[in-house]
Amino acid sequence: MIHETAIIHPTARVATDVQIGPYSVIGADVEIGEGTIIGPHVVINGPSRIGKHNHIFQFASVGEIPQDKKFTGEKAWLEIGDYNVIREGCTLNRGTGLGGGITKIGNHNLFMAYVHIAHDCIIGNHIIFANNATLAGHIEVQDFVVFSGFSAVHQFCKIGKYSFLAKCAKVTKNVIPYTLVAGEDATPYGLNLIGLQRHGFNPETIGALRQAYKIIYRKKLSQEEIIEKLTELVQEFPAVQEMLDFVQNSERGIVR
Repeated sequence: MIHETAIIHPTARVATDVQIGPYSVIGADVEIGEGTIIGPHVVINGPSRIGKHNHIFQFASVGEIPQDKKFTGEKAWLEIGDYNVIREGCTLNRGTGLGGGITKIGNHNLFMAYVHIAHDCIIGNHIIFANNATLAGHIEVQDFVVFSGFSAVHQFCKIGKYSFLAKCAKVTKNVIPYTLVAGEDATPYGLNLIGLQRHGFNPETIGALRQAYKIIYRKKLSQEEIIEKLTELVQEFPAVQEMLDFVQNSERGIVR
C-alpha cells in the first residue's frame, strides 16, 4: 500500500489501509485517516490532520507553511475532513497564529487542478473549486458553493452557501448566499437558479429568495428598510435568514 520510494516521517500516523504512491513525502505530525489515497510526488507537511477516504493526486502540496510574512514558525494546523478530492498541483497551506491557528476544510469537496487555498481559510462541505480558483487568507466559504475556473477571492471575504462565482470573477466583498456573481470587479447577476434547482429547492422557496434578492439589490432601499422587509419574509421562508444575516453582519460589505 506504501511504495518503497515514499518517505514517511516517524511521527506521522498513517492508517493501515492508506495508499501512498512513489516519491511522496509525509512529514512530521501528519495524521492520515483510513481509506485515503495519496498519489505519487505528493508532499504533506504538518501539523496536519487528513480524514478518511480522501484522494490526493500527484504534485499536490498539502500543509505547507503559509505565504504570509507575519508567520514566524508558530504551531498552526491544516485540518481536512473526509471524502475530499484534491487534484494535481493544488496548494493547501496551514494557518497562522494571528489568524486562528488553523486552515480547516470540511467534507465532500472537489479541488480541481492548481487550486490554491491560503492560510486560515475555513471551507465548508460539498464545494467545487474549478481549475486555478484561488482563495487569499482568512476567507470563509459556506456549503455548496461553486468556484469557476480562475475565480479569485480577496482576503477576509465570506462566500455564502449555494452561491456561484463565474469564470475569472474577482471578489473583494462578501457574496450573499444563493447568488451568482461575475466580472473582474464581481457584481451580482441574480440567483444561482440552476444550483438551487439541482439541490431540490422548491418553487415557493426560490420565489421567496428571488423576492429577497430584489429587496437587497433592485428596490434602492436603505439598509434599515432592507433588514425590515427581509425580517418579515423570514417568518414564512426561513431560507431567507441566510441572506438577512449577510446584510446585517457583513463587515466588508456585500458585492454590489
